[in-house]
Order: sequence, then C-alpha cells, then structure tokens
Amino acid sequence: VLNQVVLHQSIIGLESYEALRELGEYPDVVIGCAGGGSNLGGLIAPFMRDKLTGARPATRFIAVEPASCPSLTRGRYAYDFADTGQTCPLCKYVYDFCDTGHVTPLARMYTLGNGFMPAPNHAGGLRYHGMSPIVSKLKHDGYLDAVAVRQTDVFAAAERFAKLETILPAPESAHAILVAMREAERCRETGEAKTILFGLTGTGY
Repeated sequence: VLNQVVLHQSIIGLESYEALRELGEYPDVVIGCAGGGSNLGGLIAPFMRDKLTGARPATRFIAVEPASCPSLTRGRYAYDFADTGQTCPLCKYVYDFCDTGHVTPLARMYTLGNGFMPAPNHAGGLRYHGMSPIVSKLKHDGYLDAVAVRQTDVFAAAERFAKLETILPAPESAHAILVAMREAERCRETGEAKTILFGLTGTGY
C-alpha cells in the first residue's frame, strides 16, 4: 500500500505506454484491479501523468475492487495504518500484522479500518482494508473512478476470458477483465470505438 511499492510497479505502466506508442494507439479507458493499489497505480502512472498535465484530459481511469472489500467505494478517506508491501523481517510471514499491529506510519487513504476482515468465502484476492495513498488521492480529487464487483461475476468473466483468449488470468486481474468486458459491450451497443487498456497478470502456475 505504501507509495514506494507503486513506484516499483510503475514499470507495468511504462511498458504498456511504450507498447501502445509503437502501435500508434492511446487508451480511452484504463482499467485495473484494486486491492492495495500498487498494481493499479503502476499501470495508470504514465497515462495519469498525461491527464494531469493536460496532454490527454479525456482518458478515463477505473479501479475495480471486490464488493467483499470495497475500500474505494465504501471506505472513508482518513489516516490509517498501512502494510509495508514486504514479508515481515521478524516473523517471515505475510505482512498483514504490520497494520493490524499498528507498527507502520499512518497514511491517508481510503480505508475500511485496519481491523477489517473480508467474509471467509471471499477467495478472489484483493482482500486489503486500505488503498495506496497515491491512488486514494487521485480518487478523492476526481481523477479516478471506482467500481465494486461481485466475486461470482468476476470468476465467470475469468472463465469466459480463458476460453476466448486461452490465457488463464489471476483472480485479481479478473476484476479488471470483467469491467473491460462491460466497457467493450457498451461500445458495441452504442457503436462507439474505444481503445481499452486493462491490467492482466497470470496466476503463477
């Protein structure tokens, strides 16, 4: 969640930016999954720069989060404890204790509260209670839209995508896939042509 992790992830956006430049394309819509915000923040970084500087003011940015953990759509914009984005050097386990244990600096973010735990039947990743301060600020200032989607719809979109594209997406990325599909279907209905960029990561298998 802390901003240095977004900085590391910005290579995703820089590579996407360069690839689209070589194709002579530019996205009308950029869509990414949002858990802690590092993947999303990295993807949108160079395109958001263009929006903020006025070079491409019309580009839309959509953060997609699970309805089971809706920090951007239902959280409050406040100071809260954040995780470090690393394995804990003391216990070598996942770093979630760093926020529930209140040992990290406070950061202003959209948050459901550092004691929040999603429902146990939520299996689609993106389980974190808060959001990157950078991503939160962009949302707070109106540069970024956010939507929350249901896990069953997400997994249905992942299955459809896998069958059509022969790529097995990560459950987290499937959130972005669902909304990208919805955007494409809306374009088909209206007859409007749009370039849609979404973040796709693999499962690691």
